[in-house]
Amino acid sequence: MGRSHPLDNSVHSALAGPHAHFARRRGNALRYPSDVSPFMALPDSPDDADWADVAALAGPGRGVLLTGLTVEPPDGWEIVTRGAVLQLVDAGIAAAPDGEAVRLTQADVPEMLALAERTKPGPFLPRTIEMGTYLGIRHGGRLVAMAGERLRPPGWTEISGVCTDADWRGQGLGTRLVLAVAAGIRKRGETPFLHVVASNTNAVRLYESLGFRLHRTATLVLTRPPAEVPISPGSTPRPTVRDGRRSSTG
Repeated sequence: MGRSHPLDNSVHSALAGPHAHFARRRGNALRYPSDVSPFMALPDSPDDADWADVAALAGPGRGVLLTGLTVEPPDGWEIVTRGAVLQLVDAGIAAAPDGEAVRLTQADVPEMLALAERTKPGPFLPRTIEMGTYLGIRHGGRLVAMAGERLRPPGWTEISGVCTDADWRGQGLGTRLVLAVAAGIRKRGETPFLHVVASNTNAVRLYESLGFRLHRTATLVLTRPPAEVPISPGSTPRPTVRDGRRSSTG
């Protein structure tokens, strides 16, 4: 049976769809390049070979970051962290462009990385900006707030990277940027959604007040495979695709 909704396995939906140009694949396992996003993805009902493939994509000794419906690792895998995240979807937010918001470019990445390091909005890496449109607000030439687009399952775009410098909080800059990013998403015929850590009740209340509603609760898990992940008897090596080129794997 197929997925009932593209958001149920949003990372896989994005990498198999609009973000396929980013996809690093081994068998049915997918991941973003490590300088774009740490997220990896399994099919909806993974078997032992799928888990072996995602371990191979991660690399020896590296953790595997997953979110979605199927995030129970096999026996022998270490659970490094696990938490609940709420998936909220646009249910009538007042999306609108913002006259002070500017589109951020590669030239802004050093400032974006510094802002993300100070404010901890979630993973933001040197090439995260390539995932979609990022908007920022500057005061005195300094980048003080930003928000942008991350996952893109078919028909949907995630709003992410929402952060405001400590000196500028309480002025609604983050809210304005969320609404401006949402306006751009709607303009191309897609629906905004976002993820919030379930324990961040202040953020949940804010987003609900803007017109987002709960779609589902997902699990975010960082897990680490055992030193050697067995391949099921009789299985054959599965192809790896990098940058659109297929190569054999052992």
